[in-house]
Amino acid sequence: MAFDFAPLAMPDPPPVGRVPVVIVGAGPVGVTLAIDLAQRGVASVVLDAKDRVSNGSRAICWAKRTLEIFDRLGIGDRMLAKGVTWTVGRLFHGAKEVYAFDLLPEAGHKYPAFVNLQQYYVEHYLIERASDFPDLIDLRFHSSVTDHTDRGGHVVLRVEAPGGAYALEADYVIACDGSGSPIRKRMGLPFEGQSFDEHFLIADVEMAENPYASDAAERHFWFEPPFHPGESALLHKQPDDIWRIDLQLSPDADRQAEATEARVLPRLKAMLGDTPFRMDWLSVYRFRCARLDRFIHGRVIFAGDSAHVVSPFGARGGNGGVQDADNLGWKLAAVLDGAPGALLATYDEERGHAADENILNSSRATTFMTPKTPVERLLRTEVLRLSHDHAAIRPFINSGRLSKPASYEGLTLQGPPPAGTPLRDARIQTADGPRWLIEVVPGHACLLILGAPDVTVPPDLSVLRVAADGSPSEAVAIDIDSQTRARLGWDVAHLLRPDGHIAETLTSGDVAPALARLRVAQPVVAE
Repeated sequence: MAFDFAPLAMPDPPPVGRVPVVIVGAGPVGVTLAIDLAQRGVASVVLDAKDRVSNGSRAICWAKRTLEIFDRLGIGDRMLAKGVTWTVGRLFHGAKEVYAFDLLPEAGHKYPAFVNLQQYYVEHYLIERASDFPDLIDLRFHSSVTDHTDRGGHVVLRVEAPGGAYALEADYVIACDGSGSPIRKRMGLPFEGQSFDEHFLIADVEMAENPYASDAAERHFWFEPPFHPGESALLHKQPDDIWRIDLQLSPDADRQAEATEARVLPRLKAMLGDTPFRMDWLSVYRFRCARLDRFIHGRVIFAGDSAHVVSPFGARGGNGGVQDADNLGWKLAAVLDGAPGALLATYDEERGHAADENILNSSRATTFMTPKTPVERLLRTEVLRLSHDHAAIRPFINSGRLSKPASYEGLTLQGPPPAGTPLRDARIQTADGPRWLIEVVPGHACLLILGAPDVTVPPDLSVLRVAADGSPSEAVAIDIDSQTRARLGWDVAHLLRPDGHIAETLTSGDVAPALARLRVAQPVVAE
């Protein structure tokens, strides 16, 4: 399935001038960043060589943290309504189920652990949302960046478009141009990591029922299933009766030959039995885990797959890229508004840390799924064998540690632990009725006061007060139950960053030093 978009009409002659930000790539990461910047009043031009959203499902698993980001950007409700919600995963060895897990066992969150939704829907929703900012987002399809020059204070790009080539200047260029990033290659930047020899078949099939369970909203992963001996398999439900199937192939598989219906259909029939199905999309791939050493190179900043790539198991690619944009947007807007340039360095620090964490988890999962050495294979064999009868062994089965937001604990912008994690959502009662906490927290720095901590609040800081009795205050008055108090804390104040991560938690004292550190990206030195 694909949504076609008419190419943007190019002015004649094309524009020549300076814009604050040029984003190269109109995928989920690039358009997410454009919307984030627009909500902060920053204009951008988004360039993409194509003229439509992605073909095929591609990324399908969108994690709770990513959904909360999309909520702030204005498309979270659409994704929740259209997507397939799931929290339960089931692991099989052979034909027998050995382990099931629930990724979000507690109630009181607007968004579930995961929503399955094809990437083309996500891109479609983002592009429609971008059209709500005609004065701040200039989206140009059929526009290829063929060269760029960083001149220290700005970047000059050469753009090829239907109306002819033209130059475009930007204060900053954000490369969201994918794993094969032409910008990265043109700059000659090393993209180092680990490649894996195994091939995997991805197939999207249309079928009206799940042959393996009555509850369709689950993730099923098999090690050595009877329908695919010696390998692994994965099954996910998507909207529109589309199912994602991943099948591991041998290292010596012929990629071109395997990507044909003649080879794929027998494999799918072995898995699905007599269940009627129709092929919708297929691809055969071999993946790698790699990253740039630095995500910021002068006035060119890399985000998403252009900065780092991981294996698809664990849903860390698309989610990690959107979280890159969430981290970068507020910092870039602040620097363009006069904040110290050191703030941008924390993007490299924090998202580099997140990329390392994603690559580590992704590599470990891939090693378990595709053992290379006799020791690795023996470990997997014994873990799978013992897991049938010993519950303590089952958590060691690694079919992809599913995406979780990175904690920035201990990094430059954060105070003492446990600062660094995203604020946890909760059901709240406001003067206007029940709401979700993530809907009330603004997209800029604010202080969330729970109960009555003895803190001194700077006069220029937004405050959101949670009062035990719901009494009016200088901010929105909200009340929470005892279970939610245990989740969020009580008689504490959380200084929240614009991206919703906790910069510092205080029970007493002056908030000003923590706010100063957050604003200037420099550690506060005690006198």
